[in-house]
Amino acid sequence: MIIFPAIDLSEGQCVRLHRGEMARKTVYSDDPAGMARKWVAAGGAWLHVVDLDGSFAGGPANLESVRAICGAAGVPVQVGGGVRDRATIETYLQAGVARVILGTAAVRDRAFAEAAIAEFGEQVVIDIGARDGKVAVQGWAEATKLDAVQFAREVEAAGARRIVFTDVHSDGASEGPNLAAQRRMAEALSIPLIASGGITTLADVAAVAELAPLGVEGLIIGRALYEGTVDLAEAIAVAQ
Repeated sequence: MIIFPAIDLSEGQCVRLHRGEMARKTVYSDDPAGMARKWVAAGGAWLHVVDLDGSFAGGPANLESVRAICGAAGVPVQVGGGVRDRATIETYLQAGVARVILGTAAVRDRAFAEAAIAEFGEQVVIDIGARDGKVAVQGWAEATKLDAVQFAREVEAAGARRIVFTDVHSDGASEGPNLAAQRRMAEALSIPLIASGGITTLADVAAVAELAPLGVEGLIIGRALYEGTVDLAEAIAVAQ
């Protein structure tokens, strides 16, 4: 299982949110490239980057920071947050991003998402954030009536190669992952799943790693790395 250290960007800084709420933002660094180098030095083979401002604005808001991360990392980087059109996908790929993540656009503009999947294939990942089993959009600030598992099945049928799934109530709350939700999602799909949300301890990492036979190929870790409750090198060892 791949461990993805998370770098969430807001106003050029590395931050973490509590349950996706911008009003509950903690700043950890004003050097995203330096943070990327730190996680790679600790063994990170991929980085997961989210433009939080872009999620709400509907377009890239931290592009220079993304470029700096890609230039410094030396490992593949996947980026999401505010990707609403083909031009943005192209911009990120030209900046050195390996995979671009579609979230809100996959819900609000299904035709665009399906065209992007058809054109870019493995370079497009679908992100699904869910509150109480329902898909949330616009940086998880807006609820929908879409069942998360059903939506995941639909995007898989449309050709999606992999999905990032976040239980929003778990994200940044330091209360452990929602293993039941991750299991339900993994069991419903035949494509790889990257789990996200709630990792607080190495025991949490081990618990998610047990879902690997169901198709959970990766795990995103954010706050626990920044707060020091999980050591990245140790998490990688546990996941493997």
